[in-house]
Amino acid sequence: MGFGDFVRSLKPGNDRALAAEKYAGRESATARATRKRHEGHRRTGVNRAAQQGERWEQKDRRRFR
Repeated sequence: MGFGDFVRSLKPGNDRALAAEKYAGRESATARATRKRHEGHRRTGVNRAAQQGERWEQKDRRRFR
């Protein structure tokens, strides 16, 4: 952030315009948090399903020994 941006940020009522101009095309913090949460849920769900499948396989193998 340059000196000009700093001075512009001090002007009241200019926050939204400054943010729209400065951060255009970038992912917002809210969007990033949502994406990370979604990825975490997916990763957890996939692992859980794999573990359940593995437990089933182990039981099945023990039954036929």
